[in-house]
Amino acid sequence: MENDGGRLQQLAAERPERVGRLVIAGCEAFDNYPPRAGGKMMAAAARIPGGIAAMEHGLAFRPARRIPGTGYAVMAHKPVAHDLIDRWMEPLRKDPAARRVLVRYLRAARPSEMMEAAEGLRAYDRPALVVWGRQDRMMPPEHGRRLAELLPQGRLVELDDCRTLIPLDRPEGLAAAIRDFVARTSPEAPSATA
Repeated sequence: MENDGGRLQQLAAERPERVGRLVIAGCEAFDNYPPRAGGKMMAAAARIPGGIAAMEHGLAFRPARRIPGTGYAVMAHKPVAHDLIDRWMEPLRKDPAARRVLVRYLRAARPSEMMEAAEGLRAYDRPALVVWGRQDRMMPPEHGRRLAELLPQGRLVELDDCRTLIPLDRPEGLAAAIRDFVARTSPEAPSATA
């Protein structure tokens, strides 16, 4: 099971025998890759030497995290706690290897990857749950609906008072949706030879 969904979409599309059940929760999909302005800015920063480090230093300035319409300010219904963001950012701040990995990933990403994965999901005929925040401004709610519709066994749960960071905004709603999904479905055993 997966609670991010972006990259697991590709695995389920390309190697469905490796995924018995699928949970996709508010993530990159279709043409929203990298996601919205923040993701595109990050991808651009990765192409400039020192760009990711400079971006991380800008986010270390806590008031910048609350600028309306940007980054963390749009990802959650309530402000994300600064100490949590600090923990998320710590590897980029302290570890050059972590920055290099992120830069390599961002430089290798192709904007068409999520569109290709979505098309492949049409053939994923196993239990699938899509959980999305109704007020998500980074990952469009219509993308959650489209994902659920194209998955042959897809089921959609939309949560109110919820944006991208579903585990922060509605942890109880996400947990209940997953519990119900697990109780109602039985995964096929992934192939050991794939």
